[in-house]
Amino acid sequence: MSIRRYLLLGAIGLFAICTTPHRSIAQTAGSNAVVIATTQVPRHFNGAVQSGLATAMPSSQIFASPLRYDDKWNPQPYLAQSWDVAPNGLSVTLHLVKNAVFHDGQPVTSEDVAFSIMAIKANHPFQTMLAAVENVDTPDPSTAVIRLSHPSPSLLLAMSPALMPILPKHVYGDGQDLKAHPANLKPIGSGPFKLTEYKQGEYYTLEKFDKFFMAGRPKLDKIVVRIVSDPNAALVSMERGDANILPFVAGVRDIDRLQKAANVFVTDKGFAGVGPLNWLAFNTRKKPLDDVRVRQAIAYAANREFIVGKLMSGKAAPATGPIAPGSPLEEKAVETYKADYAKAAELLDATGHPKSADGSRFSLTIDYIPGADEQQRNIAEYLRSQLKRVGINLEVRAAPDFPTWAQRVSNYDFDLTMDTVFNWGDPVIGVNRTYLSSNIRKGIIWSNTQQYSNPKVDELLQAAAVETSPEKRKELYSEFQKIVVKDVPIYFINATPYYNAFSKGLGGLPTSIWGMMSPLDEVHWEIPPKT
Repeated sequence: MSIRRYLLLGAIGLFAICTTPHRSIAQTAGSNAVVIATTQVPRHFNGAVQSGLATAMPSSQIFASPLRYDDKWNPQPYLAQSWDVAPNGLSVTLHLVKNAVFHDGQPVTSEDVAFSIMAIKANHPFQTMLAAVENVDTPDPSTAVIRLSHPSPSLLLAMSPALMPILPKHVYGDGQDLKAHPANLKPIGSGPFKLTEYKQGEYYTLEKFDKFFMAGRPKLDKIVVRIVSDPNAALVSMERGDANILPFVAGVRDIDRLQKAANVFVTDKGFAGVGPLNWLAFNTRKKPLDDVRVRQAIAYAANREFIVGKLMSGKAAPATGPIAPGSPLEEKAVETYKADYAKAAELLDATGHPKSADGSRFSLTIDYIPGADEQQRNIAEYLRSQLKRVGINLEVRAAPDFPTWAQRVSNYDFDLTMDTVFNWGDPVIGVNRTYLSSNIRKGIIWSNTQQYSNPKVDELLQAAAVETSPEKRKELYSEFQKIVVKDVPIYFINATPYYNAFSKGLGGLPTSIWGMMSPLDEVHWEIPPKT
């Protein structure tokens, strides 16, 4: 997942949400409903074959998953009322609730769980997530036994709503390609809400599933999600009360504006599982960046403190390593590369790149993802002035669209690039892909596009992926983080400052580690909205 979420659709959604009075929206949605404004454009609604915020938010409402998580990283029962991990770590047994049914009335059984897990393994873009799964046994309709080739401590987290939606086998098991299955746009799940209407590029409507297996939920009757092309239009709709929820707000000025709105509550809780990191990536096989001292010099010249404190007005947490702040596995005792221009110059001198008469040493190009100026372009422009201080001429290269940027980076046609990448809760799911030498795959974005290779890092990541002792696992990841920060295939800048905005009067807010990518079955009106 990344800044694809900034792709725009045109003016139709903008016009609709800016010109529709609050009363008419409320009447359309009903009194026990919420309106969500979003710039996220889902390709479809099936999170089993598609990652990203745009799909995960609706998918988590439509489909239930084996587990869900609280705000302390603790697994909670969902479709699985209980679960057992074998002492040797080679199997996980799920004991399913017996009253869950799909939206078409068919019961949810272990056959559906087995089918879904193997379908996700085969089709989801996060290939490391279920790599340990060999098969799933179904001794009875309420029991699913996941068999593993090796222990997989990340597996329970992978059973979250955003990552493991349970599909109805009787719908999806017809032999069609799951990535292009027609049910992806007309999904049938067992989650708290069912999709009742979708007008592509404009809105979709989720209505309460009366036979949802959790008593008393969902508390809302309806969720209307309006897709808007302009982030500013979404802000206006939230300020005016035309929308009740605005998720995934990342703009520093937008966050500040919403915090000043009288009837809006803004929170940064709900993103710990996402782990979004904003960073500067290096093409480590391209001269002079193949020399670690050059990369370290750039890190010393970049000045993270200024970027976070001034450019982002303190709204973003600084990031100093590959595991995001908020993760229990984050290692804080790493080199922070505090701004030190003398140190940067010393390192560059030692690499055989002395300053010429005009004060320059060499030139580089920096790319950035289009459509996210505060987190991407503005930092790239700032780095141009910073690196000039130590003799590096930096050209900022714009891309006309996301595919152009992705093609350049995935085909190694870059020197430096800004990027935003998610941890997705556990390193096995979202971190390893960036650093394993086995994941240097030309043409695939958000793989190891830095072409970084360190055998010790490979060894540590492979060991941590199967280590069942939490203490030993943390030790392995701590060593991994220290090595990566020292090697600087990436200069870590900040945790992308995501916030969610809610109308005051809403209760049961989604502030778990997955936030708006978790079921909204507890959201309700404590104080009814004015209509």
